[in-house]
Amino acid sequence: MEFIKPNLKIDFVGFRYKAFMISGLIIVAGLIALLLNGGLKMGVDFAGGMLIQVKFDKATSPDDIRDALKGTLSQSFVQQVGAKGDNEYLIRTEAVNEQLESLSNKIENELTQAYGPGQQVLRVEMVGPKVGKDLRQKALYAFFYSLLLIGVYVSGRFEFKWIKSLIMVVALILCTFLLDALGLSATVTIAGSLILTLFLCWVLQLPYALGAIISLLHDMLTTIGMLAIFDKEFTLEVLAALLTLAGYSINDTIIVYDRIRENRSKDRKQSFGEMINMSINQTLSRTVLTSATVFFVVLCLFLFGGTVIHDFCFAMLFGVITGTYSSIYMASPILLFYEELRAKHQTRKRRSTAAARSK
Repeated sequence: MEFIKPNLKIDFVGFRYKAFMISGLIIVAGLIALLLNGGLKMGVDFAGGMLIQVKFDKATSPDDIRDALKGTLSQSFVQQVGAKGDNEYLIRTEAVNEQLESLSNKIENELTQAYGPGQQVLRVEMVGPKVGKDLRQKALYAFFYSLLLIGVYVSGRFEFKWIKSLIMVVALILCTFLLDALGLSATVTIAGSLILTLFLCWVLQLPYALGAIISLLHDMLTTIGMLAIFDKEFTLEVLAALLTLAGYSINDTIIVYDRIRENRSKDRKQSFGEMINMSINQTLSRTVLTSATVFFVVLCLFLFGGTVIHDFCFAMLFGVITGTYSSIYMASPILLFYEELRAKHQTRKRRSTAAARSK
């Protein structure tokens, strides 16, 4: 089904500098929010702490629950889960008590005193600080290796440069292990490895991989920035959403890249910028239909799926938008940017060679 005719001539490439500016402003706004909030608001999974699920026999509110448990839990975050009539709440706290059974009984007794009999503690889970730190490190490495493998696949799939891709992989793995052995934090290690990844993509002449990785980094940074701006928790569910978005975004990018490569093999005389514009317009119907379908499904889950998957759907909503946007305005224009710089470099090289010969 063609919702949008493939013979459109929208000048997406001509808007690329404005698109870069818009993306930069969004990323900067997210970074400012992160600085003002003191970093991401980590959930119990990453920060460590306790998770308690309680079922009440009558309606109540998070503030009343916090007041009832202030003798046991000095600081807590209370969130309703399930349907409103279920009267079930999740209580998160950074405090860690190793005696889960005694804590469960103590909480149940305090709730009974405040609300009367009939309140049930359904579960009590604890995540120690060491486990939370380990999960944070594994999340960062999951991001990095997913981006690296995507870059390898794209460079092999579209440029048939598997050997160069393998050289990049070996160099990055060695770099990661070296930085980790020096005792640097996982954040610094992954940041250094990502910078090296982009540098190697440039040096090894892997423009498709470069565009795909920058596009994915754009998606991750903008989505995380939105989490910071709206003060959302970063949990395992949000991590799953980000990794899902990476796969969704690269799939959209590959569709556009495949059409660019197909059109380039047909007509070498056409300028590369016009070819990219034509390719994006030809795949626009597929892009809009796919993105709109995913967006409205996630929107329904966000509105009616309950609070348990609320943060997951929140990340997915923004991720679908930015993933579609980056495939059009980031991944493809970066190919043109690379080609223009390479052409300028070759022109300067020819001029310097001609000048040397004339002497």
